[in-house]
Amino acid sequence: MTEELIITQTINWIKSVVVGCNFCPFAARVLQNKSIHYAVVSEGSTTENLELVLKELQRLDQHPEIETSFIIFPNHFEHFGSYLNFFGKAEKNLSRKHYDGVYQIASFHPEYCFAGAQENDAANYTNRSVYPMLHLLREDSITRALANYPSPDNIPQRNINYAQSKGLAYMQLLREACIGQ
Repeated sequence: MTEELIITQTINWIKSVVVGCNFCPFAARVLQNKSIHYAVVSEGSTTENLELVLKELQRLDQHPEIETSFIIFPNHFEHFGSYLNFFGKAEKNLSRKHYDGVYQIASFHPEYCFAGAQENDAANYTNRSVYPMLHLLREDSITRALANYPSPDNIPQRNINYAQSKGLAYMQLLREACIGQ
């Protein structure tokens, strides 16, 4: 699989699922402005991958025109548990490098399962991506976007309700279509 195909499938997922289901009401603008950076990581140790996360944060520091970054791991973290372990290390590393309050990391994985949720709950598809990935977001951008959005605290529950109303089969097909487009 080529890097270009992986990025295309990720963009398809963002368009069809994240924007199409309005899971993130702020994603359409960033996608339309083409201010997203995509980094595909085909190989590397945990230490090397954590260093790559730091390099992506530094890229955001150096390039204010990049609104957000996705780090995609097509050949890593097949199991959700190993991904969560890496995600936890990435968040700790963000703090150690004094990026708290500057950037935030969102997590997406093909087997994403919210704590306490059943594995076959359609709501998990709000965070089930085509590949394991980390999404690096600028805190100030989040703050600005939320300031103009009515009831931002309702977004997670609205997303859960939407996914559950569509059902598991629909959410599965929607995500799978992103790979074949």
